[in-house]
Amino acid sequence: MRPPRSVEIPDRHQVDPCVSLPLSGAQRSSFLQRCAVLRTTHRQHDDLARRAVRVLIPSPGTWGDVAPYLGLGRRLKAAGHEVTLACHARFEDAVRAHRLGCRTLPLDPMDFMTSEIGPTPPRSLIREIRRSLLPQIARGILDASRGGVDVLLTGLVTHPICAFVAEGVGARCLGTYLQPMRSAVRFGLNGVVPGRFRDRIVEAAVAKSAGLNIAPSLNVLQQDLGLPKQATRRALRALRTETVCHGYSPMMVPPLASSSARQRTCGYWWPPRPDGWRPDQRLVDFLDSGGKPVFIGFGSMAMGDAEQLSGLLVQALKKARLRAVVQSGWLGIHMAGDDVLTVSEVPHDWLFPRMAAVVHHAGAGTTGAGLKAGVPAVPVPVHFDQFYWASRLAAMEVAPAPIPRRRLTADRLADALRAVVDGPVFTQRARAIASHLAAEDGAAPVLAELEQMDSCTASA
Repeated sequence: MRPPRSVEIPDRHQVDPCVSLPLSGAQRSSFLQRCAVLRTTHRQHDDLARRAVRVLIPSPGTWGDVAPYLGLGRRLKAAGHEVTLACHARFEDAVRAHRLGCRTLPLDPMDFMTSEIGPTPPRSLIREIRRSLLPQIARGILDASRGGVDVLLTGLVTHPICAFVAEGVGARCLGTYLQPMRSAVRFGLNGVVPGRFRDRIVEAAVAKSAGLNIAPSLNVLQQDLGLPKQATRRALRALRTETVCHGYSPMMVPPLASSSARQRTCGYWWPPRPDGWRPDQRLVDFLDSGGKPVFIGFGSMAMGDAEQLSGLLVQALKKARLRAVVQSGWLGIHMAGDDVLTVSEVPHDWLFPRMAAVVHHAGAGTTGAGLKAGVPAVPVPVHFDQFYWASRLAAMEVAPAPIPRRRLTADRLADALRAVVDGPVFTQRARAIASHLAAEDGAAPVLAELEQMDSCTASA
C-alpha cells in the first residue's frame, strides 16, 4: 500500500501547537498547515487500506479450473476485498458455499468432456471451440464484468480476453495461471530443438497460438465494446508484458532462466474444504478395516468406456494385491468388493494423506494435492498439460514413468502400483517435498500485486 507522505517538523520544541512556545505568527501558521497535511495524509492512507477492491476471477472449464481460485478467493476476501468468481452454472452452489460471489458463464463443460470425442478432440472440434465456444465464454466474461469490477484475475486461456475486457470496462488485469505455458512448450521441444533456440521458439509459439485461438473472441468483444482494432494487439501483447502469478510451487516448476521479473512462481492456491464437511461413514469404516488403500480417480476426464475401465482397474488391483478408494468422476466409474470402495467427491486434502499412493490423470490441481499429502503417484495423463505434470512427477522421483491413457493396461498399472508402494524412495521423496510445500504461501504474492495495483490506481 502507498505509505503516508512524510512531513518535516521545523524544530523538536514545536511539536504541540497548544504549548506556549516562542513562535512567530508565520511560523505557527506554517506549522499548523503541516500538521493538517499530516492528518489528512494519514486519513487517506487509512481509507486506502480499508478500501475493498472488487475482484472478478473468470474460471471457465472443469472443477479443476475452479477449485484453486476458491482458495485464492477466500484468502483475498479475508484481506478485505470483494471477490466474485465467474464460472459455469454447475459450480455455482459450490462457489457460494464458500461465501464468494458468483456470476455464471454460458455452456456446460461436462457436455464436452463426456462426449465421445471430448478427451482427444479432432481439429474440427478445436476449430469449433475457437470459433464458437470461446467467443461465448468471452461474452460471458464481459457480462460478468459489467456487474462492477476493479481487477480481473485471469488464467492462461482467458488472459487476452480479460485484458480486452479490462480495457473496455476501465479495470485492471492480473494473470493468475495454473499452467506453466512457457515451461510446458519447452518440455515439448526438449530433444527436438537445440537449447539456444528454444526460448525464441517458445515466445513465437505462444504468440502464434494466442493469436489463432483468441482472435475470433477478441473480434466479438471489439464489436460489443466499440474498441479500436489496436485494442486487439494490446490484448495479445498482454501475454508478454503484464505481470503473471503462477499458482504452483517453484519446486514443481523451477522458473526459467529467461523468465522476466513479471513472471512470478508463487506457490499453490489450495482449494478450501467445504465448511462443516464430514466424511461418509462408509468411507471411514473402509479405511479402518485394513491397511492403507490406494486412490484411483480421473476427475473430469472421460477416458472411454466406464465399464471397460472399471474392469481394467479391478484386474490391476487384484494383481497388485491392493485395496483402493475409487472416485467415480464424470465418466461414472463404479467398482464394488471387499477391497474396493467407490466414492463421489471427497476433499483431497482429507483423503490423500490416508492413502498409500494416488493414481490420477495428472491434472494440475490433483498433482499438487498429492504432493501436499506426501504420497507417491502413478500418473495416467490423457491430454494437454497433463503430460507435462506427469513428467515432472517422474523427474522429482515421486512417481514412476507415466502411463499414457492410450497405453494403460492392467499389467502396467499393477506393476507401477507395486513399484511405488514397495519402493521407499518414492514415499521419502514425496514426504520431503510435502514439508517444503507446507512452508509456502502462494496467495501472499498475489495479495501484494493486487495491493500494489490498487495503490497505483489510487495515486493516478
